[in-house]
Amino acid sequence: MNRQTSVTRKVTVSLPNDLVDYADQRAAQNQSSRSQIISQALAYIKSLEEEKLAAEGYQFYSQEAKDFAAASAKAVNDALNLEGGANNAG
Repeated sequence: MNRQTSVTRKVTVSLPNDLVDYADQRAAQNQSSRSQIISQALAYIKSLEEEKLAAEGYQFYSQEAKDFAAASAKAVNDALNLEGGANNAG
């Protein structure tokens, strides 16, 4: 969802003075508002957390896929050996 077209809410937060000063400096540098800077910072943190969760999920399912492939390979090998033995017997 594009943040420019998303619905926004006005909230009140308490921040340490140094963070407010930093947000104001960044806003001035980027010709934006303090709200936009804080919103971008939170969006960045959110994307990092989502990427971390996705990576953990991929690792989990990767191991699951490797385990399945190993089990399947043995079953296929056994089936091919049985089939090959039946063809050689005839």
